[in-house]
Amino acid sequence: MRSIIFSNYVAKDVRRLGATIDVEHSNVRFLGNLTLNLWDCGGQDGFTEGYLTQQRSHVFASVAVLIFVFDVDSREFAADLNNFRSIATALRENSPNSRIFVLIHKMDLVSLETKEAVFNNHRKEISKVSVEIGFGGQGKNAGIAVEFSGTSIWDQSLYRAWTSVIHYLIPNAGVIEKLMNELANDIYAHEMILYERTTCLMVTHVSRPYEAAENPCTDRFERLSSVVKSHKQSIAKHTGLSAGTANFSELQIKTGRFMFLIVRLTENTNLAVVLPPGEAYFNAARVNIMVARDQFAELDFKGKGSSRPDDMKRSETEASRV
Repeated sequence: MRSIIFSNYVAKDVRRLGATIDVEHSNVRFLGNLTLNLWDCGGQDGFTEGYLTQQRSHVFASVAVLIFVFDVDSREFAADLNNFRSIATALRENSPNSRIFVLIHKMDLVSLETKEAVFNNHRKEISKVSVEIGFGGQGKNAGIAVEFSGTSIWDQSLYRAWTSVIHYLIPNAGVIEKLMNELANDIYAHEMILYERTTCLMVTHVSRPYEAAENPCTDRFERLSSVVKSHKQSIAKHTGLSAGTANFSELQIKTGRFMFLIVRLTENTNLAVVLPPGEAYFNAARVNIMVARDQFAELDFKGKGSSRPDDMKRSETEASRV
């Protein structure tokens, strides 16, 4: 997951990656100077025991987000639940203000007919454990939020899950959304989606109510992330550039039903816009986006004023047996 999202791997290339040994540290820049301090923790029993005993205060202190990965194909789900219970308890003790994102992974191995039932069953069982230790729940039992996603490296579900994580970590997301709404009103946009240029993860989006209600593709934003990422990889392949540096300046699609463009908005972001048909709408939108660039550039994270923990550490723990 980390390699696909942050290192521009394609799914078939991850087969050459080895299992995670103990804890692998990496610092990832996002939206300019926002640094994500990723701790990728191996999920084997021996490593997990070490995290919970000798390294307990070290691994679980100052955590902003814990991403816990369940292997949907695991034959030891009960043991995986016990692992989750122990790790979430340690997290609550050392980082009480953190949030948990649970990824039920390898959903591509589940048949389409049973996928929803399998996901809901896993979520139900994990939620019970979460509430017992003070995470999730409703009403008087409400605790720190736990979010669930079914994921696979082979489709856009991976981008949807990681978009939720990133959106939570961006300190000024509300200000960005406000400015997006103002720009959308000015250019009569049906939808606008702001993407981080390197990872192609969605930062935020604006949708007109009728557009959201009538569009049957509820995962269209993540699909676009996946398509743009694949396009960047194709550019890299045919130009000799690295996948991290390959990019494009603008993409346009014009039809009788709508206009669509992706443009570079700031040094760190791309903006995708869906407009009504007509050259007047299209040209006016391009001009207004150019005018708004300086305002958006000021919102690129400068490393100050964050309401998140100073050490944005994120511990990703696999509950699968590798």
